[in-house]
Amino acid sequence: MRWRHRSTCTRPRFHPNPFKQARILEFPTYANFTQAFAGTIPYSEGIGLVTRLPDTGAADKIDMVTYVTAHEIAHQWWGHQVIGAEQQGPTLLSETFAQYSALLVMERLYGREQVRKFLKYELDRYPRARGGKLIEELPLARVEDQPYVYYQKGSLAMYWLKEVVGEAVVNRALQRLIAQYAFKSAPYPNSSDFLRLLREEAGPAHDALITDLFERISLVAAKASAASTHQRPDGQWDLTLEVEARKLIADGKGVETEVPLDEAFDIGVFSAEPGAKDFKPASVLLFERRTVRSGKQQFQLVLKEKPLWAGVDPYNKRIDRNSDDNLRKVDLK
Repeated sequence: MRWRHRSTCTRPRFHPNPFKQARILEFPTYANFTQAFAGTIPYSEGIGLVTRLPDTGAADKIDMVTYVTAHEIAHQWWGHQVIGAEQQGPTLLSETFAQYSALLVMERLYGREQVRKFLKYELDRYPRARGGKLIEELPLARVEDQPYVYYQKGSLAMYWLKEVVGEAVVNRALQRLIAQYAFKSAPYPNSSDFLRLLREEAGPAHDALITDLFERISLVAAKASAASTHQRPDGQWDLTLEVEARKLIADGKGVETEVPLDEAFDIGVFSAEPGAKDFKPASVLLFERRTVRSGKQQFQLVLKEKPLWAGVDPYNKRIDRNSDDNLRKVDLK
């Protein structure tokens, strides 16, 4: 479970850990959960201690043992040092921040390319959950008892925030929050305190992004509708990628309204399918950020190697309605 990696990844980013050790207590699978206490984590053997994830052939699997453990250790900061006020949004300051911390760990252990597995896992669960709930969905900053919001949506929101404004900016806001409120009694912090610090660090250029991620229910529908390539006389490859995109704002009951889209998206071209067993860092032929607008558009790209897969938001960083149409196999002309 890579204990040392977890401690190394988190400690310098936020605040010192008050404990010199972290203990795992195993209990039988009469219950299936793990929970963080001060320096101690009770861990059901059924949720990870009997899991086998061999190094050979594990590239296409999700290492949920490390992921869950990283999340629980992150509660030594989020939920133990900082406790949210008993009002709307407290789980943003505990569960969502623990999810973000765990994703940083997975990124450092497995690389940015493999983080796609974790993001896709969360993205696939979020729309399924929101479609089957009777209680009104709340924005992330006001979330109450809605795990699919503070876990799944929260992971995606924090990771995309980090990707756009920069990890250092997000972490400075978190450092300031914990420096101000660690181990403090009332008045406890709320989500507005975090958003105020985040806006101060990120600057007004990112105010709309922060509003979309935390204060609205905002989704995109981005699709790679076509991709074709041909080889040029000089040996390079011309690729045409067609993208269709929409942006939607939903109310708590799921009624969606389309609004204009004019935002940055990742565009990627690969020699192997992202998420497949044979995918590796060297499979990335091109990865850059481009502006995507509402409707259909084409991107003309030039590659040194033959492209086999291409897509928009190929690592599933955005809160997208469908995670399975972002990539497309490239047609050879």
